Amino acid sequence: MIDWGAVGLSLLLATVTTLVLLIGGTPLAWWLSRTRSGWRAPIEAVVALPLVLPPTVLGFYLLVALGARGWPGSWWLAVTGDTLAFSFTGLVIGSVLYSLPFVVQPLQTAFEALPRDPLEAAATLGAGPWDRFRSIVLPLSRRGFLTATILGFAHTLGEFGVVLMIGGNIPGRTRVVSIAVYDHVEALEYAAAHRLSLLLLFFSFSVLLVVAWVNRGRHRPRQGSSP
Repeated sequence: MIDWGAVGLSLLLATVTTLVLLIGGTPLAWWLSRTRSGWRAPIEAVVALPLVLPPTVLGFYLLVALGARGWPGSWWLAVTGDTLAFSFTGLVIGSVLYSLPFVVQPLQTAFEALPRDPLEAAATLGAGPWDRFRSIVLPLSRRGFLTATILGFAHTLGEFGVVLMIGGNIPGRTRVVSIAVYDHVEALEYAAAHRLSLLLLFFSFSVLLVVAWVNRGRHRPRQGSSP
């Protein structure tokens, strides 16, 4: 029998994390694609850090920070009476940090590929920054947003090290699919682990297939253009 509680919690975590990353990552990606500041390289390195940093290392430092003795954790405890560590909110914070490059980098790439002529023409006609972004940048970058959304969601759904470190294994609160698979294997319940693993495998393959189709459509030559 599939642990649908863990599946539902994983889907909720991936959805919330992806929305937060799209809202916060879009202005960051736009700034990185346009700035000439000397801070660009260090910030890009920080954004990409989860790609090379072991998840348990990031999870450990998040556990220290979000725990009752850490500044964010102690402040949250004083305000809400609950701890950030071993909570769904803590999982969201960890997931946002761990999945950050999977959303920011595709958006940055899409923004950097935008032609400057339409933006300059719109500025000449008096369009403000938000009008230019809404009417020109967003439509032309829709493939980048689609890729960022898919990758951010899928990467969050498959997390293990970070969520285990800061969330533990509390059914109905922090027990996500990857933790449930580990539990089944540890208990020698291979059939249950197999069912959950197949579910994740099918989803991951489908995600990569969609991303491949999106990228293929992006690089396909337009009709009437030279090869």
